Amino acid sequence: MDYNEVSRQAEKLRLAMTRADAFEIDFEMAGRKATLKLLCGRQEAQKSHGLCRGERPDVANLPAGEVYFVPTGGEGQFPRRYEDGTLGIMEVAGGRIRKATLLSGDPATVDAHNRLLDSDPATGELGELGFGTQELPPAGRDIQDEKILGTLHVATGRSDHLGGHLTPDKFKVAKNATHDDILFSPTKTPEIRVPQARMFRDGKVEVVIEDYRPAPHLQRALTS
Repeated sequence: MDYNEVSRQAEKLRLAMTRADAFEIDFEMAGRKATLKLLCGRQEAQKSHGLCRGERPDVANLPAGEVYFVPTGGEGQFPRRYEDGTLGIMEVAGGRIRKATLLSGDPATVDAHNRLLDSDPATGELGELGFGTQELPPAGRDIQDEKILGTLHVATGRSDHLGGHLTPDKFKVAKNATHDDILFSPTKTPEIRVPQARMFRDGKVEVVIEDYRPAPHLQRALTS
């Protein structure tokens, strides 16, 4: 990869979404619908582009290529596919997952998640909203697949490395102070549709994702 080009493409999409007031994401799964609204407080969007050239310490993943926000709040519902294939619906209030409800699969998986949320509530905090920016083949590994253009991910847990406020000391158990991405993509979560993701900015609503494809707003940004 030419990471100078990765950076240029990520910057185009960053400018297309920066200083958003909020995003709404629609989901369809298991015969039901859900919508998650994440507040962004008009913050400057950040980009993961694989380059660390500034004077200050920085963080980079390789492969790189995403635009991301640290939510300032959130409400609604969203689905989660657990590692064993169990599907649950997450109830979000005050920027934090409060409860998980089983949709299909193993009830014990959802019960274990609810016990974690009850015992260490910081594990349910939504610490990131990210959008992939690169044309990449699916690899079957989230660290690459979350960088694919048209995908999006929501993360729970630590956000201090992204500029957020949730530091390890705010967890009741040290081993729970993790940052866990929940990826939505046509290969990782084919049973979950994302009909639309919308951005609210400057009194306008712009669709940014439709069915895991960049909507015209992002397509125009990439060709600018």
